[in-house]
Amino acid sequence: MIFLVFILASAAFLSAITAMRIAIHGREVTMPNLVGKNVSEASQMLQSRGLMLRVADRVYNELPINVVVRQTPPAGLLMKVSQQAHVVLSLGQRQLQIPLLEGNSLRASRIELLRMGLQVGEVTGVTMANAPADTVVIQNPKPGAGAATPRVDVLVSQGPQEKAYVMPHLIGLNEVDAQRRLDVAQLRRKVNYVTAPQWPHAAVIDQSPMGGARIPTSSTIELTVAN
Repeated sequence: MIFLVFILASAAFLSAITAMRIAIHGREVTMPNLVGKNVSEASQMLQSRGLMLRVADRVYNELPINVVVRQTPPAGLLMKVSQQAHVVLSLGQRQLQIPLLEGNSLRASRIELLRMGLQVGEVTGVTMANAPADTVVIQNPKPGAGAATPRVDVLVSQGPQEKAYVMPHLIGLNEVDAQRRLDVAQLRRKVNYVTAPQWPHAAVIDQSPMGGARIPTSSTIELTVAN
């Protein structure tokens, strides 16, 4: 008799535990994926599962206005009924006013953008014969409202392409002949005179840059001449 009572009590206890577990798990639902959903649609999805929506923040974003950008907890997590899901909603793209930079110097463009809370993005240089050096020739985005990014990329003129020459080999030549060769290319030069008894008088014994180097017309050539 005692054994029978023990069995019945154990069965009742196990039934109670099982019922409690079923009741607990019965109050749990899976968090849906709300990102990309309109706030009304997201709220309905949560209500159908016995959950509630709370707007935690709003941010500028490429998504349309009132669309969920982020959510907490993430999708797939088990939630107890009546718990809240915190979401961040989009304010849409921020309508920035972009100033006209084309025709201005790069430095002036930087100052103008900083003054308006913007910044220079990617800077690309290009050789142009019809635009002064350091001048903005193209900008992206274009001037006006509607930009979604505070960064403005610019194409900057580097001015006309500078002429360049191949540096001649002058070592061993007489100073007069070496100067004559540099005069043809209209290159500036600096001449240093040193005592070098082993070299003929007025011979070029060193040069910079060395022969064969590519040099722009603005270069200054240094010659060392035996005195």
